[in-house]
Amino acid sequence: MICVGIDVAKDKHDCFIMSSEGEVLADVFAIPNNMDGFCCLMQRIQACSTTQDKIKVGLEATGHYSYNILGFLLDNGLDTYVINPLHTNLYRKSLTLRKTKTDRVDARTIAAMLMSDVGLKPYTDTAYHNEELKSLTRYRFDKVKVRAKLKSSIARLVCILFPELEKLVSSLHMASVYALLDEFPGAKQIAAAHLTRLTHLLAESSKGRYGRDKAIEIREAARQSIGSMMSAKSLELRHTICLIRELDAAIAEIEQAIQSIMNELHSPITTIPGISTRMGAMILAEVGDFSRFDSPDKVLAYAGLSPSTYQSGQLKNCHAHMEKRGSRYLRYAIFNATKFVCLWDPIFAAYLARKRAEGKHYYVAISHAAKKLVRLIYALKKSGEPYRSAA
Repeated sequence: MICVGIDVAKDKHDCFIMSSEGEVLADVFAIPNNMDGFCCLMQRIQACSTTQDKIKVGLEATGHYSYNILGFLLDNGLDTYVINPLHTNLYRKSLTLRKTKTDRVDARTIAAMLMSDVGLKPYTDTAYHNEELKSLTRYRFDKVKVRAKLKSSIARLVCILFPELEKLVSSLHMASVYALLDEFPGAKQIAAAHLTRLTHLLAESSKGRYGRDKAIEIREAARQSIGSMMSAKSLELRHTICLIRELDAAIAEIEQAIQSIMNELHSPITTIPGISTRMGAMILAEVGDFSRFDSPDKVLAYAGLSPSTYQSGQLKNCHAHMEKRGSRYLRYAIFNATKFVCLWDPIFAAYLARKRAEGKHYYVAISHAAKKLVRLIYALKKSGEPYRSAA
């Protein structure tokens, strides 16, 4: 068996090749991060191996830097292992007491991990091609986060410019309110607006929900408002509304792309009541190939939802906390999907109620239900069958 360790970086990759007997076949050498470098690596591997040799290539999960070389290795039919950097770090420390970390050392460490066969699973084509869905779900997650921050800014600016408005509408974040504030960004501007224009603007943007009576109510409140007249804040308000509208359009386009991929996958995960296409897509994208995991407990550990353990002598941790390592996106998706599943599925609702009756805090009970949900998702992905509630 031939083991190849690759330490990935932005401009170059350090590589190390050794045999299963521990013989160094190619000491650490650097290749540029381009096609010539990738072809050079393949030539060195072929020079160090025969057709009967099994070749294992390992590299760390370093985000987008490892994506191109990973695809190249998979396209060339090599068994490739993507290793958690935390795992590599702990393994390196176990080999020596010296505080040494360099690219050359990391390449050797990865090769040694492959040789020791520490329960690593090869990366599959399924997981690699799943990267498109992962990219979309993470992109949407980040855009929604930015939009939420901008909506908080809207609430802050309205509190300064027209604080009474919030009590006159069901929500500040509606098309009709945004249209109103975009044209009249403040109480003083609304108070001076012509009633006919105000009525038409509200009726058109709310699709008939608001009419003349609401226009009169808002204008009278604006005339009595304690809101400040600040042109700088009004400008900020209009620009913030413009940004939110752009994000709304972008998020809708991203969700359409996610829906197209999910329609092709036909995953049974979305048959579970309470799991939407968006949350289901995020779970599938982050887990990737479920065959990489021997049990649902390993999926939990990958999400960072398994409890930490500390025991030394007679000291034991009485209140184990979540590890919170691994994919934060997967942890977020599972935890939030569990909340909705507990609302819509009677079995999960009863399970949550039972945990709450035992005196557990709501979020502790949800974490127990999340473990149950992961076991269900794992079973459905293994069987390929849709969810059928026993209730």
